[in-house]
Amino acid sequence: MVLLGFFLRIITFTLYLTQLVDGFQSQMLMNNGLALSPQMGWNSWNHFQCNINETLIKQTADAMVSSGLSARGYKYINIDDCWGELKRDAQGNLVAKASTFPSGMKALANYVHSKGLKLGIYSDAGTLTCSQTMPGSLGHEEQDAKTFASWGIDYLKYDNCFNTGTSPKERYPKMSKALLNSGRSIFFSLCEWGQEDPATWAGDIGNSWRTTGDIRDNWNSMTTIADKNDRWASYARPGSWNDPDMLEVGNGGMTREEYRSHYSIWALAKAPLLIGCDLRSMDKVTFELLSNKEVIAVNQDKLGIQGKKVKKDGDLEVWAGPLSKKRVAVILWNRGSLPAHITARWEDIGLHSSAIVNARDLWAHSTHSGVRKQLSSLVKPHACKMYTLTRRKA
Repeated sequence: MVLLGFFLRIITFTLYLTQLVDGFQSQMLMNNGLALSPQMGWNSWNHFQCNINETLIKQTADAMVSSGLSARGYKYINIDDCWGELKRDAQGNLVAKASTFPSGMKALANYVHSKGLKLGIYSDAGTLTCSQTMPGSLGHEEQDAKTFASWGIDYLKYDNCFNTGTSPKERYPKMSKALLNSGRSIFFSLCEWGQEDPATWAGDIGNSWRTTGDIRDNWNSMTTIADKNDRWASYARPGSWNDPDMLEVGNGGMTREEYRSHYSIWALAKAPLLIGCDLRSMDKVTFELLSNKEVIAVNQDKLGIQGKKVKKDGDLEVWAGPLSKKRVAVILWNRGSLPAHITARWEDIGLHSSAIVNARDLWAHSTHSGVRKQLSSLVKPHACKMYTLTRRKA
């Protein structure tokens, strides 16, 4: 019995150590120094789907720099699905597709890094990726993470197709640990489409998590996704963000004002700002929407609190959230088909009734001084007004 008790104590202690190490690794990943503000960059899927190659990726990196967008904070050049061969090599490694990425991913990463940017890649927590053109990483997590690290990859988008019916709560932590063990800091972007409410558990294992299905380049899709993502606002924090999917700005399916609303709401909601259009041919309007320093500053604010919908009157909405230095960001959003006046009263947005503020219009780049009790504006259909409010002494 003494010997049995001794072994039981050894087993108990071993289990304790295992839990301790697992917990430490989880904390290490959550605090991997990445995503202190939401990620900014570009992703290939929305515009190009599977029509990608290394020339496109290089040209996109070039355009990110030459356009000035990289200087605004856009750093990640992310390759989505369809970059690899359908079969692994003899050692079981993922292989870049020879016909479209003949130089290989390491050479491509070197090129992107030479531009001062970071390279992202895509895999899937299943047996195949969603396009069915390449293998998933299920059961190969450690091997694939080490492969990505050896190539110099900085970011992994991890999808959810062909997942064998296993819970994402079992599949995604395996890749997070594998990335932690890879020897390289790699941003971990979970893409399980919000199926098992990842906001409630993914903050311990990743840097962002999709809260919804895929976005489409139209008003109904964008607004529906904004509402679904808003539900999880309280879970966002520096290092771990809700992800309502990539930006459609510049792809042509919405109007200028609809795209402005799209970009403004994503910025306020501390969503990743991942451009989804062709940077090589974007027009002036698209560039102006994507490069607004003042709107980007709201998204990247160091306080890291996700703004949310605070008032709704039919199609007229007020979204707001706190910023550093005791400021408040506010959006007056008209989701209706007619022009309308929208008012944000101080009690709606967390300000004391006696507060006097300077209201900075972030799209008009103008300031309204000495505003009291409420902020009101006439807003066009499907458009918004976005402000930062700074308290001033009476």
